[in-house]
Amino acid sequence: EACDERGWSDGLPVVPPTQERVLAMLEGTTRAADEVLGPMPSNLDTCTVEKVAINAVMAGCRPEYMPVVLAAIEAVLEEDYCLHGTLATTRFVGPVVIVNGPIAQQIGMNGKGNALGQGNRANATIGRAVQLAVRNIGGGKPQGVDRATLGNPGKLTYCFCEDEDGSAWEPLVVDRGLPAGTNAVTVFAGFGLQGVIDDKARSPEELVETFATSLRAVDNVNKFPGPDCLLVVCPEHENTLMEGGWDKARLHKELMARMVVPAESVMRGTHGMAEGVNPKLAGKTVSKLVPTGLLIVRAGGGAGKFSGIIAGWTPGTPESSRPVTKEIKS
Repeated sequence: EACDERGWSDGLPVVPPTQERVLAMLEGTTRAADEVLGPMPSNLDTCTVEKVAINAVMAGCRPEYMPVVLAAIEAVLEEDYCLHGTLATTRFVGPVVIVNGPIAQQIGMNGKGNALGQGNRANATIGRAVQLAVRNIGGGKPQGVDRATLGNPGKLTYCFCEDEDGSAWEPLVVDRGLPAGTNAVTVFAGFGLQGVIDDKARSPEELVETFATSLRAVDNVNKFPGPDCLLVVCPEHENTLMEGGWDKARLHKELMARMVVPAESVMRGTHGMAEGVNPKLAGKTVSKLVPTGLLIVRAGGGAGKFSGIIAGWTPGTPESSRPVTKEIKS
């Protein structure tokens, strides 16, 4: 109640950040408590390791989660992520944290069944610590700086790890330019999960059409370009692709090719919608995603042909938010 009265809560009960608890949290990292990570938008207050530890306590983290939390905070503070923009937008987005590397299993994260749901302390509290830090250090409070029209439940916490051990694909961290086996976090400005269900596809060609159709519908079927997207592929769908000889690079290439459509098919007035591309583009093609606008990860339980799309804020251009990957330090 005392924390809630002071405006430190996300609406759920928090663990009071007593001096003893904060000192214990700081034992989870070798970094100095007074190390400055940078100014935290939107208030631009100085974000230190100690301030992050305070919010990690309130979120319910264990000390061994601190290196992951710190890396995620450093990532959202990068200019490319555009934290102020993702806070101030009226859209739905908040930081989605994807963890790669052995550290995920060392701290007990979940990348398997219900990976994007409740029930795993590391997933839940790491994502919550990031959100609380943005709120309490940066001032990102709803109906204040945070101007989201609706928001999404992931703004409480949105964190999972890629199931690298269960996958035949190279992990996201390799796509992001780091060696396989690197402990790293990738932050993505995303909103609620859009389910992609295909029980019938038995070939990559059939399944990729389902993925592509679902991606083209993000935001609005007529809205081109759309936001960056994170595609979370479940194990059964990965198996369908692998059995047909498709690796992740092939899936990515085929999907991006299917993002390009004739402008007339999504022009204003098509499907009875006012939304759509400018009629001046008649005779040309348009793409739903910018060239760097699709990330693919593998996660989920072994049963069920259910993948998902996490749509982003805007097309990932220098003027908007782009995914950021940070190596995890001890």
